[in-house]
Amino acid sequence: MPPPVASRTTIKRIHREMADLKKEDLGAIKLAPISDNLFNWKATMPGPEGSVYEGGVFEVDITLPPDYPFSAPRMSFCTRIYHMNISDKGGICIDILKHNWSPALSLFKVILSLSSLLTDPNPKDPLVPSIATEYVRNRAQHDRTARQWTQQYAQPRPPPPPPPPPPIAISTPPPVSASYPSSRARGKTRATSIPCPPHSSAAGGRASSSRTGAIVIDDSDDEASMARRSQARKRKREIEGGTIDLSEQESSSERRRKRVTGTREGTTLSQGEVIVIDD
Repeated sequence: MPPPVASRTTIKRIHREMADLKKEDLGAIKLAPISDNLFNWKATMPGPEGSVYEGGVFEVDITLPPDYPFSAPRMSFCTRIYHMNISDKGGICIDILKHNWSPALSLFKVILSLSSLLTDPNPKDPLVPSIATEYVRNRAQHDRTARQWTQQYAQPRPPPPPPPPPPIAISTPPPVSASYPSSRARGKTRATSIPCPPHSSAAGGRASSSRTGAIVIDDSDDEASMARRSQARKRKREIEGGTIDLSEQESSSERRRKRVTGTREGTTLSQGEVIVIDD
């Protein structure tokens, strides 16, 4: 929150500068208030190209007085820098922040002046006389030290590496233990432990004891049908090839012999006897 003595003119001016910053092409410069406090700002500017501060990033802390813009803002470097017009504590020696301040200046214009100060220091009004003397008498040593400080204190921190991707769990399917019958074995199915119903004997009518056995289901219908079709084709060829004497077939079929074993109408037959039944 602004100090109690801040006037409406000060608040209005700050809001206008914030609106103007959105229209400006700041480039790599960043300038904005810290959180919700309109009187505390933070600026970040890169080292000018071609200067001994190239490659560095410098932060500047800005504090606005309650009667801004009629009084100059207070600025100080947060990043250490080897410069004759900037002290070790970050104090800045520049005329626009002292007696040459004007309400017509803005914070963005002051930051641009600080960037120019890094390129062209002012040895006639030094804040650190020893650095100004070295700059005048031994420029090579001055530039070498300034680059070392820039590399040591002003190098931007590299972004943290991205987190490694989570490991991908590859699940292998379990081995298949069930065995499937082959195409040749599919025609026959074996059923085990199926109880057989009791049945009676033809001779004495005695019921046999129930037992368990294996039932084999044979799908041999295809073989029988194929045999019948083969015989039909054969007979067709015989009919087409010549005349068949049906009388001989009828005479041969008049008498049939049947071999009967067992008992018939109370007569016991010995094994091997043959009964001829005349049709």
